[in-house]
Amino acid sequence: MAEPTDLTPPADLPSTLGSLRESGWRSESVKHEIRRNATARIRAGEPLFPSVLGYEDTVVPQLQNALLAGHDVIFLGERGQAKTRMIRGLVGLLDEWLPIVEGSEINDDPYAPVSLHARNLVATAGDDTPVSWVHRSMRFGEKLATPDTSIADLIGEVDPMKIVEGRYLSDESALHFGLVPRTNRGIFAINELPDLAERIQVGLLNVLEERDVQIRGFKIQLPLDLLLVASANPEDYTNRGRLITPLKDRFGSQVRTHYPHEVETEMEIIDQEADAFDVEGIDVTVPEVMTEVIASVSHLARQSPHISQRSGVSVRLSVSNQEVMVANAVRRALLAGETDVSPRICDLEALPAATAGKVEIEAIEEGREGQILEHLVRSAVLTVFREQVRPEQLGDVVTAFESREPVETGEDVAAADYVRLVEEIPALRAPVVDLVGAEAGPAAVATAVEFILEGLHLSKRLNKDAVAGRAQYRARG
Repeated sequence: MAEPTDLTPPADLPSTLGSLRESGWRSESVKHEIRRNATARIRAGEPLFPSVLGYEDTVVPQLQNALLAGHDVIFLGERGQAKTRMIRGLVGLLDEWLPIVEGSEINDDPYAPVSLHARNLVATAGDDTPVSWVHRSMRFGEKLATPDTSIADLIGEVDPMKIVEGRYLSDESALHFGLVPRTNRGIFAINELPDLAERIQVGLLNVLEERDVQIRGFKIQLPLDLLLVASANPEDYTNRGRLITPLKDRFGSQVRTHYPHEVETEMEIIDQEADAFDVEGIDVTVPEVMTEVIASVSHLARQSPHISQRSGVSVRLSVSNQEVMVANAVRRALLAGETDVSPRICDLEALPAATAGKVEIEAIEEGREGQILEHLVRSAVLTVFREQVRPEQLGDVVTAFESREPVETGEDVAAADYVRLVEEIPALRAPVVDLVGAEAGPAAVATAVEFILEGLHLSKRLNKDAVAGRAQYRARG
């Protein structure tokens, strides 16, 4: 959910401890707060994460159970499975505003202060203790686990500047709190948890079980109130043993994520996430059939023995492929001086630039990477062609090629030429209409014609000669 950019609290909120008591506000733990708000969402039939698609019947019920149970959660899944998006989306389950002791670094509860600053202030001022309000967006802390992450980063350390100012090493006020205490009464997330050094993982044990932190040799314990969530790749989590056993044991629930099970879901994600091209003077239309090809490339890659499945095939691959396909179509329109453009089969030649960096190819022979990617694209086109074009519509199209010159396609072939081809081969009309509709403009008609010709070639019903960005389709024989 979109959060406001102005985080100034409403003027009618209580400003002192006394007025807070009079307002009837009641203190509760962050897990109870999340449970209350999650319960309201579930009862109302509202999604926990409106922008996360494909998890409604699998991942979301697991997470709902974890939140209702008050568990700390670890998300297990390969890259590009919306783990971080769901973690950040948990912020929407917090109350919009939370009262704290004014000036507190760790969001002290006015009714139960734990830091030295807050305890002293409440003891001195009593009901006149000033109260400030923090927005839920400020109650979320996040850390990407890296090998150089230290206990000081997460828990805290002595602040040398405070020592220079004249405070003693034994003085609690000489401490600088780390990310975890500063997220007190909120949600703290650690991404890629197994990458955290084992000695640092040990420092999280008390946070997860005893709910407190201890900083160096200080006789100080800060009872923390937070929800701890983490993400991990299952390869690291289960096989390499890089997550220490006591830490695994302290997470209440383990939620397993996955890639979209259906091509249709992946297409919805592409439509939601891909950049909407806004180029002055260019009107871009992306027929559904081309988006389906892009989604099918990813689905076939997840089944390919030539692609490393341990590292996964991220949904980001689909989004990037869609964007680069459309970008190539826009570039083609700019060069041709056209104002309407629709991605075609010829624009799929741009995909390797977006694909190569997002998959790990396992090829025995050097130099086969390009062939493997090309095979994936061809297989995706053929799969979609067989699903979207009725076979009975194609016989007359193949017959028409037996009595005519080859048909040229490519980046520099104008959309109007494809419209004329449909007029010359009336049998093309029906499958074109099925793909892009009867009212489609020349750009979309060009997309449909190239798709049909390529599908006939991949089905071994037409021959194809391709040279330097151009292709000729002709009858077999």
